[in-house]
Amino acid sequence: MSVAAFLDASVLYPATLRSVLMYIAAADAFRALWSDAVNHEWMVALARDRPDLSPSAIARVRALMEAHVAHAVVSGYEEIIPTLSLPDPDDRHVLAAAIHGGASVIVTANVKDFPAEALAPYKIVAQEPDAFVHGLLEAQPQSGVAAFAADRARLRNPAMSPTEYIASLERAGLTATAAALRVFAAEL
Repeated sequence: MSVAAFLDASVLYPATLRSVLMYIAAADAFRALWSDAVNHEWMVALARDRPDLSPSAIARVRALMEAHVAHAVVSGYEEIIPTLSLPDPDDRHVLAAAIHGGASVIVTANVKDFPAEALAPYKIVAQEPDAFVHGLLEAQPQSGVAAFAADRARLRNPAMSPTEYIASLERAGLTATAAALRVFAAEL
């Protein structure tokens, strides 16, 4: 069975990273988990930062995520929240949902907010998105490359060459992943 990873709002907010994670999850390279609270966080932030995007466009992204990655939304974790301790109490809902969903990894751009000693009792680690995605690519190169190829194929306006696509991943902070993908550029 593939690893279960809880995706924090910080990795669902950026479009490039969100798309990569969704395509890799849809390829069954990992079991993606998130909650309605996490959805609310990234959607509110996106609406605030991108007033050019309509609420319906943002809601459509969420609907597509949930349609293509089955059983990702974790619910019923709320009673765990008060029992948890993290540097920022507002992050406890993420850990609670990760525990309830059976995740072994929290993928977040804010690893410092999820200290190892706070996660250890639950056998969960926090991992930055590049390390997580790169690890999946190394463990499952064929399905990983196929997922990246599918992600690149969806880009139409503008379309990107494999080299341009890899550069976009690098700009999105997936530097180790981009470096590893250069070897597979012809397959993208």
